[in-house]
Amino acid sequence: MDNKKLVETVASNMGRTTQDINKLIEAFAGVLRTRCGEMDSVIVPGFGTFEPKKRNERVMQHPKTGKRMLVPPKIVLGFKVSNVLKAKLK
Repeated sequence: MDNKKLVETVASNMGRTTQDINKLIEAFAGVLRTRCGEMDSVIVPGFGTFEPKKRNERVMQHPKTGKRMLVPPKIVLGFKVSNVLKAKLK
């Protein structure tokens, strides 16, 4: 499902306009960016937990050229599904 279809589905289920749902999704993404940028997890009850993880820098080798490169450290966002949602999906 792409973003447009998601927004339309949520808007029809909630009886709201697509503009309202777009604002809601952007606000949620903003909260995720802010809190996870501070290395703080975001828990959505009944849905799951968004958890930032720091990846250390590492040396990798380019498979085609064999040249070694240094990959800088970065923060990645992980998601863990809640037990409630996991049970509903089974």
